Amino acid sequence: MNQNELYPIFLKVAQLNVLIVGGGNVGLEKLTFLLKSSPSANVTVVAPEFHSELVELAKNHSVELIHDVYNSSYLQEKHMVIATTDVVAVNIEVYKDCKERCILVNVADNPPYCDFYMGGIVTKGNIKIAISTNGKSPTLAKRLRQFFEEVIPENIDDLAQNLNAFRKTIKGDFQDKVDTLNTLTKGIINKNQ
Repeated sequence: MNQNELYPIFLKVAQLNVLIVGGGNVGLEKLTFLLKSSPSANVTVVAPEFHSELVELAKNHSVELIHDVYNSSYLQEKHMVIATTDVVAVNIEVYKDCKERCILVNVADNPPYCDFYMGGIVTKGNIKIAISTNGKSPTLAKRLRQFFEEVIPENIDDLAQNLNAFRKTIKGDFQDKVDTLNTLTKGIINKNQ
């Protein structure tokens, strides 16, 4: 049986410089996904043309649009790049340029050319759950996201806030605090079903 060996992390993309190469439907999808999860993400999009919805989305956020074809100079000071053009050779060029510079890169719909995948994400206040199918089925990740959005109660963030306040009042060392919170939260999932 194969195992998903991806390591999930949550990036503070408002503190990173993100580049999207391509302004069409896929660029719009990736930008929408990124801004839905992180509305203050620091994003630049470079493309010779832009989907009208992408332009509107960029206006409502601090997204810089650059009307130009891709060249490696746009990678300067970037931490993460998403290539979304409909020209395979350009996407692969972006990938190779990023690898030379140790920049994390995702080439949309081309898993061998990805350092990371943009999986399904469920957000309820401070609670965020990321879903990955190891690049095998974005549709399944989407369906799982929809399922979790339905079953996780809207007030789950209240619970997180209350547990955070309680955590600050617990006495003892780190292990005592972990044990207390584990005991307290042990039945949460079963009680909410």
